Amino acid sequence: MKSKLHKLLPAIPVGLILGTIMFSHSCANTTTPPSGGPKDTIPPLITELNPVQGMTMVPRHKTRLELEFNEYVVVKDPKSLYLSPPQEKTPLHKIKGKSVIVYFEEDLDSNKTYTLDVTNAIADNNEGNMFPGYTLVFSTGEKIDSMMLTGVVQDCNTLQPIKGATVMLYKDQADSAVFLRRPDAAIKTDDWGFFCLRNIQDTIYRMYAVFDENNNNKYDPETEKIAFLDTLIRPMTVVADSLPELHKFDMKDTLNCLARKTNVEMNMFREKPSKQLIVNKERIGERTAYITFMAPYAQIDSLWIRGVPSDKIITQFNLVKDSLEIWVNDPKPQPDTFYLYVNYMKTDTLGLLNSFTEEIRLSKPKKASAGKSSMKNIKKEDTTAVFKVEAAPETIEQDGFIVEFTYPLVEDGFDSLTFRYLNPKQQEFKEKYTVTQDSLNLRKYVIRPMVEMLPGYEYFLKFPHRKFKDINGFYNDSSEVKVSLPNDDKLSSISLILSNVANKYIVDLLNEKRDKVLRTFVIDKDTTLLFPYIKAGKYSIRITEDLNRNGLVDTGILLEHKQPEKVRFYKLEDGTMLIDIPEMTELEQSIDIGEMFK
Repeated sequence: MKSKLHKLLPAIPVGLILGTIMFSHSCANTTTPPSGGPKDTIPPLITELNPVQGMTMVPRHKTRLELEFNEYVVVKDPKSLYLSPPQEKTPLHKIKGKSVIVYFEEDLDSNKTYTLDVTNAIADNNEGNMFPGYTLVFSTGEKIDSMMLTGVVQDCNTLQPIKGATVMLYKDQADSAVFLRRPDAAIKTDDWGFFCLRNIQDTIYRMYAVFDENNNNKYDPETEKIAFLDTLIRPMTVVADSLPELHKFDMKDTLNCLARKTNVEMNMFREKPSKQLIVNKERIGERTAYITFMAPYAQIDSLWIRGVPSDKIITQFNLVKDSLEIWVNDPKPQPDTFYLYVNYMKTDTLGLLNSFTEEIRLSKPKKASAGKSSMKNIKKEDTTAVFKVEAAPETIEQDGFIVEFTYPLVEDGFDSLTFRYLNPKQQEFKEKYTVTQDSLNLRKYVIRPMVEMLPGYEYFLKFPHRKFKDINGFYNDSSEVKVSLPNDDKLSSISLILSNVANKYIVDLLNEKRDKVLRTFVIDKDTTLLFPYIKAGKYSIRITEDLNRNGLVDTGILLEHKQPEKVRFYKLEDGTMLIDIPEMTELEQSIDIGEMFK
């Protein structure tokens, strides 16, 4: 017993010392907490390990790992009992007294160093105080591997850390390894996206990170996200107890968590599917339907509907060509079932694209098939060309009035619109406007007044009655939209002076959480961007390099070793990505784009 504790002492000194200091408290912390005393806020402490930390020649068959604590505990998350290298089946466990015993359904490999990580897995039985974590290292051979690698995994678009990603190392350098076999070493990322692959072999690896939805320690491209390093990597750091990267910190301890050094930075993305086929189809109205494809950029040679003249069919792809809208431009009643035929390039059983004609049956939705029993059941969209108008006060100068009809138009009356405005003295003026049809959505139009829009003015756009007719043969109702620019003296603005712009870039203003885009610009030369009407708060500036100049943030392709398009956030001098904007402030920031992306 004394020998075991002596070996254990260098690995868990804090646990033993605190366990001794608070022995009397721990003894009271059994399955029934003492009444009337202070609430237990201290997490459990390890008092004994078997095998001890760093033990060699551990038996491969019927291996049992025992972690004994100073109080009764429960396993909150069995998936967080993580063995590296992972086996086909996840570790099993049972509780025995104050111990957690971990065992396996298959034998361990010979002459191999293993780590069992129990971070986020164990809590005390009474108050649920989480054990901060521990990594038990042992070997089935005569030596312990001694190298380590650290890094962070983050979302490719927001650069936010990703918790629970599985970081994997492969000695097999084939591209297929991550799809077909389990890694030679692996670990999960913590709340900060940080990982430490410890006690690994001194050799060359390929490195991946997978958000492993089914916990099979392989990459399933149809459902999972991935990150990868462009180059091979070899660990350069030797494991030492003094290194903070090996410690298990409280995730709320920002200072220590951010101070950990990292060797690599990995950007996680979801690949676009490569297998092409029609995965969904629906008829959503009398004259409208859609089909969706598994992969983007579907190649359609021809499309027809039985009994419908080709000149009566209107189609529209979305931007990435994985969804196709279909309309029949004929106001007369349509059959209960459309027989749609699509000749397109479909992936065959060998994984090759071949021309294929697919028959799709599209049944009329029940609400469209059912007859109207009374006038009270008739809705506006049943008799009217419905449209909506978006005109946000904060962005109308940039975006204009955005008009979108539910169905394509066969007659339009944009020249009959009336645009007028009232100045602060309530004097009325009329002004001209321009109309532009959206290049990607034939039902959407942008109307821009030909006058400078000013705070304190009221602007009105009126649509007269029966000037627009859609494919159903319905005309529009009259409508008027009113909008005023923000006129709050407390609002602020940011001006970005962008220089050294040698490519196309997407510039976004995001909120503090980086989950909402407030305003977007696309640039391809040196310019100054104004972000007006900003409320006091914290914001981020995200800049994405649009190398193929398609206006999209393109994802990566693993087998082509193509990373997602580069994203950078503007950082202040202290390294933070958040700009704190007070009230009534006009900020000006200069950004060297070339320097940011070099």
